Parts: sequence; structure tokens; C-alpha cells
Amino acid sequence: MSFLVRLGEPKDMQSVLDLIRELAEFEKETNAVEITVEDLLKDGFSKEPKFKVFVAEQNNVIIGIALFYERYSTWKGKTIHLEDLIVTKKKQKIGAGKALYTAVLKYAYDNDYNRVAWEVIDWNTNAVNFYKSTGATYLSDWSVVQMNKENLAKFIQNN
Repeated sequence: MSFLVRLGEPKDMQSVLDLIRELAEFEKETNAVEITVEDLLKDGFSKEPKFKVFVAEQNNVIIGIALFYERYSTWKGKTIHLEDLIVTKKKQKIGAGKALYTAVLKYAYDNDYNRVAWEVIDWNTNAVNFYKSTGATYLSDWSVVQMNKENLAKFIQNN
């Protein structure tokens, strides 16, 4: 079973969204996905794109994605944030996840980024163990903090 890893194109965004929804279901957050194909097209392929995405494609079907974007660390300088790495359940264990992961890391290396960072759910031990096996540092003493749009509005209105 061979597959190809390439940069995503506008025509891939429905498949990208389908995989994002599959990941949300896996993470028990089925109703959390709010974006649309139109959002992905606007945000990924505008004059100033907000993200890049590698896709794994097999027989003209997108079976996995690695979506990432640039950010800046006050300690390290330019970095990449790997937002999501997803391979559809029925195509896991064929090497597509590692190939997508490698594509992002190679992109970072080739473009002189100083770090690649991402989050992983602690109960996803397969992913945690995979990342550790590649030399990634698992920071168990750091926590993710988020402010959603509703709470952001409340905070701004009250301050």
C-alpha cells in the first residue's frame, strides 16, 4: 500500500475537514468543530495564509493530514505549531502518520525554524510513545490554557 505526501491544495479541504471531524470524534469532542470548508479555503489559501497542510493521499483519496502554522517564541524565535496530525482509522499502521510527521519536521528543518511544538492528549499513549520515540520532549508539567470566543467577548466587555 503506497501513498503520497504532498502540500494540500484547495480541492483537498473537504477531505481535510472530514479528517478534522474524525479526530474530534476520537477525542470525544464531536460537536466542537465549528469551521467549514469555506473557512479552510479562506484561511489556508488567501494572500496571507494562516496555515499549511500536508496531506497523505492513496489512490486519489486523502487518508491523513498534518496541519501547521508559524508562531514566534520569545525564547526560541520562529517556530512551528503542529495543530493536528490525523490519519483515518482504517488507514492507520501503514506509515502515513510518520510520513506526515516527518514532512512537517523536514519543512521546519529546511526553512530554519528553531522548534516544532504541539499538544497531545495524555490518554493517547500510542501518540505520546511515538513522539517520545522520535526524540520529542514530552512536557508533562505544562498545561494548555484556552479562551473561547464567548468567554473572550465576556472578558472584553467587562474590562
